[in-house]
Amino acid sequence: MNPQPSAPGPMRVEIWSDVVCPWCYIGKRRFESALAAFPDADRVEVVWRSFQLDPTAPAHDAGRPAPRVAEYLGAKYGGGTAQAEQMMAQVNAVAAGEGLVYDQSESRFTNTLDAHRLIHAALEHGGPALQGAVKERLLAAYFTQKEDIGDPAALVRLVADAGLPEDLAREVLGSDAHRDAVLADQAQARAFGANGVPFFVLDRRYGVSGAQPTEVFADVLAKAWADHAPVTILAGAVGTDGAQGEVCGPDGC
Repeated sequence: MNPQPSAPGPMRVEIWSDVVCPWCYIGKRRFESALAAFPDADRVEVVWRSFQLDPTAPAHDAGRPAPRVAEYLGAKYGGGTAQAEQMMAQVNAVAAGEGLVYDQSESRFTNTLDAHRLIHAALEHGGPALQGAVKERLLAAYFTQKEDIGDPAALVRLVADAGLPEDLAREVLGSDAHRDAVLADQAQARAFGANGVPFFVLDRRYGVSGAQPTEVFADVLAKAWADHAPVTILAGAVGTDGAQGEVCGPDGC
């Protein structure tokens, strides 16, 4: 009997992040750089998972603008708005090194549940490619274009830019659709021991925490792919008597 290795299927990379997390966007760019140089990139499937940095953040209220993030952080950690703005400027400089032009001067402290629900809707409607486009659009809108992604009208417009139908987006926001999926993602993150984001899980086998350098992602991709071994087929191989099990395929049986 001669074992026959089969080609491995796609390797899934799941990324937990929040759309208001500055390091998540930086980590996304670094991972993408590593993936672009990975020889088997076309065999890697990226799926975005939900993680709310602060699930208690206030929902959008048209009559009461959300506080600026700098004001919120200055009050939460002490030091005032000026110190928070200095910290944000340091992150902006790191982002620039990845080709991202952050402008957090008007970033608002807002609840991201609806954004995450739309990201899940994109996965269900158009698969990982559409989900990735929606995720990128929301991150870019928040960090580089000063958009309030807690605003339902802005969310509908932004996800439509990425290819999610407007009527579907409105339907999702007018219901509780995908709320359970968002909560399940957050529960899974806790089960993995992830207390912060970004958090990358490769093939449900390896975890990487934080916006690591591109080289780290490259190494982990190579390691995970090496362990993403093809299945060695024993049953179905030609036996010692020359007999082979019957199979059916696209061309018949």
